[in-house]
Amino acid sequence: MWKFRGQQRPSFALQPEEDQESAWDYPRPPAAVICEKLVEVKYKGQLIARSNKTWRVLETASPPTFYIPNADIDWSLLSSISHHTYCEWKGSASYWALKGNPDGLPVAWNYSDPLPAFDMLREHTSFYPGRVDCYVDGELVRPQKSEFYGGWVTDDVVGPFKGDPGTGHW
Repeated sequence: MWKFRGQQRPSFALQPEEDQESAWDYPRPPAAVICEKLVEVKYKGQLIARSNKTWRVLETASPPTFYIPNADIDWSLLSSISHHTYCEWKGSASYWALKGNPDGLPVAWNYSDPLPAFDMLREHTSFYPGRVDCYVDGELVRPQKSEFYGGWVTDDVVGPFKGDPGTGHW
């Protein structure tokens, strides 16, 4: 059972600077907050998505994920794949790969019919940093250290994060 829920930062969590947040202060269940920072997604320099009207999903111990309005995504560059997962908070996720990409790895996911608490994510999609280049206000996002989680690590959020080495016991 997960014992950390954002009410008290554990002793092993990094102390944030004045202009930073701690992922250990984020709530569980997660929260979604509006973000007006410029978010861009590119692949080999080609723009896939660009928006300053995104949702940040914040969950204890994880870097945020940014969900971009579908209207701000170039869908001609993506194709649906048969992979699906289920999130206890958001519902059933569908996945997207780059068209013509031979490895077929998903680069994005969304919730076409999210659970009621996350209905704001309807018609929004998030991307995996590390599989595509993601930027927040010009900063290149670093991927969360996990094949499954898609958190966006930026200089303004400190961890350690779920998926980092030694975090399996949390």
